[in-house]
Amino acid sequence: MSDRPTEVPCLSWAEVRARRLERHALTAPSENARPADIVGAMAGTHAQVMSAAELAIGLRLAGATRTDVREALWTEHSLVKTFGPRGTVHLFPTRDLPLWVTALSALPPSQNGFSDDVRMSPGQVEAVLAAIADALRDDELTIDELGDAVVHRTGPWAGDLVMPAFQGMWPRWRQVMHLAGMRGALCFGPNRGRKVTYTSPSRWLPGSEPADTSAALSHVVRSYLHAYGPATPRRFAHWLSAPVRWASDLFESLAGELQRVEVEGASAWVTAGDTEVPSAPPRGVRLLPYFDGYAYRVGNQPPELLYPGRAAGRVLPGNFQVLLVDGVVAGLWHQRRSGRRIDITVEPLVRLTASQRDELDHQGERVGEILEARPRLTIGVVTVGGHA
Repeated sequence: MSDRPTEVPCLSWAEVRARRLERHALTAPSENARPADIVGAMAGTHAQVMSAAELAIGLRLAGATRTDVREALWTEHSLVKTFGPRGTVHLFPTRDLPLWVTALSALPPSQNGFSDDVRMSPGQVEAVLAAIADALRDDELTIDELGDAVVHRTGPWAGDLVMPAFQGMWPRWRQVMHLAGMRGALCFGPNRGRKVTYTSPSRWLPGSEPADTSAALSHVVRSYLHAYGPATPRRFAHWLSAPVRWASDLFESLAGELQRVEVEGASAWVTAGDTEVPSAPPRGVRLLPYFDGYAYRVGNQPPELLYPGRAAGRVLPGNFQVLLVDGVVAGLWHQRRSGRRIDITVEPLVRLTASQRDELDHQGERVGEILEARPRLTIGVVTVGGHA
C-alpha cells in the first residue's frame, strides 16, 4: 500500500486513547447530537442486550434517557436494529442502512460450522432468504410466525428441528437468520407484548435503492477508522469477522482515501487527513455497559494496552461491564435492578483518587438517570461471571 504524504505522522498510545474517547463522546457527553449521530460515530452500537445499548448511547448524550433511544428506534425510525458485524445484533442509523447492507453483503462467505445433516445447500440458503424477505415485506412477525411462513414458502426441510439451541432444538432455517439481516431482508420490529417481532427494513426506508458496493465498503472502512483508528487491516478484519487477506486487499483498493501513521513505531491507518488528536491527555472515569467495552476492545487492539495489569486476567477473558479510567480498563461493574432501584457494584483494580471517586459517583447517578431508576453505588467485588 502506497503512502500519500512524504512525512508519516507519529502518534503516542496516549494520543490514540484520547482520540478514541473523544470520537466516542466519552471525553464528555455530546450536547447537541441525536441518538443516530452517536450510533453513527460508534460505527454501529452492539444491541444484543437492548438495555446495554440504551445505556451505551445515553452515556454519550447529555441529559438523554433510555426513552430517547427507544423513541429514535420505534417512533422516529432514525435507528434500525438488525444484524451487523460478526453476525451480531447492532443498531445503525437508518439513513446509513443501505450502505451497511451492501457492504456486509459483499463479505466473503464464512465457513459453515454445522454438520452435513444440519447445514443447507447454497440453493436452500437463497430460498430461505427469499422467503424471509417475502414474508416480512408488509408485515411484522414473531419468530414462530416467521418460521411458519418460511416453511410454507420453501418446504418441510426448512422446519426440521436440527439446530442445538439453549434448551431444545431450533429449525434448520434459523442458521441463516443473521445473514437475512446482513442482506437487508430482515430487521427487528417493535415487541408484541413480550415477544420479539421482525419486519422488513424497506418499510422504514421506502423507495431506498441498494448502494454502490465500492461506496459502501469505503463507508464502512471510514466509519471504523473514525471510531477505532488508527488501525490495521488485521484489526479491521477481526472487528468485521472477515478474512485478513480480503481486508488487506480492501485497504489497498482504498489507498487513495487512507493515510499511514505510526503509533509508537507500529504502522497503522486513518482516513486521509484525519490525523488530529486532542491536545489534552485522556482523562475520565466511565462505566461502560455490556458489549460496549467489548466493542471498545474488538474495534482496536492491542489488548495488553487496553487491559493493563490486573485487568488482563480479571476482565479480558469475559464480557464484563467495564470501568474505564483515562481510556484504559481499570475495573469491572455489575448492576442489579429491583423495581425502581438499581444497585451498582464497582470493582476497581487500581486505586482511585478522590476526584476519580467523585466522578465514579457521578457516573453511577448518570446510569440511574438513563435507565430511569434510583441508583445506589458501592465499591466491592463483582461476584457474577462475564455476560455470555
